[in-house]
Amino acid sequence: MPDPALHPIEQTPLRVQVAARLRSAIVTGRLRPGEALTETALAQQLNVSRAPIREAIQDLENDGLVESVAYRGKRVKPLTVREVVEICDMRQRFEVMAARRIVERGTSVEALWAPCRDMEAAAEAGDREALVAADEAFHRTLIQLSDHELLAQLWAGLYLRIYQIMSLRFDEDVDLVDIAGTHPPIVQALESGDVETGVRLVAEHADALADFDPVSIADVDPSKIAQVSQ
Repeated sequence: MPDPALHPIEQTPLRVQVAARLRSAIVTGRLRPGEALTETALAQQLNVSRAPIREAIQDLENDGLVESVAYRGKRVKPLTVREVVEICDMRQRFEVMAARRIVERGTSVEALWAPCRDMEAAAEAGDREALVAADEAFHRTLIQLSDHELLAQLWAGLYLRIYQIMSLRFDEDVDLVDIAGTHPPIVQALESGDVETGVRLVAEHADALADFDPVSIADVDPSKIAQVSQ
């Protein structure tokens, strides 16, 4: 009799694996805005044929992370000043709404402490990528705790670009300990039911993310291919 605890092994299509690897490289900043995506070089680096690379890049273009340039091929889509401002503005509005709903509904925010601790540990270790991942988990959890399906769907539509902006922002000369330290006060305000302080801190945090010039991160050597297999 088959063991119900044993589940079938799922075979993930190669294009999906390649797309996940490239998507991660883009949103974590290892592949920079404006950086060329050369099928041959990426295929050699990931030890696959060019076909899944081509298919994966098309998936990323559908995600809005890659664009086509006439006579030059594909590249990581650059961030414009307007795009950063608009994304951060929408993120602020979504998270302020989430914070208000959490307090009004008396929802527990205990789940926010885990990413806070992860951010503190990453900051102490000087691990920027781990800090960005924990930061993203904090804000994703904040949205989920609001228990608003449409809000969660709209936020998910911005998720990849928000993650990318956070990675690129934190790649500059910023104090990781300071960044990690901005989150516990938000949790404390929400726990105490202080909606105005919680909303103000969420808004200030979103404003800080938008405080950089995207042009400064878009100027890269088009022939450069970042390491995406790590």
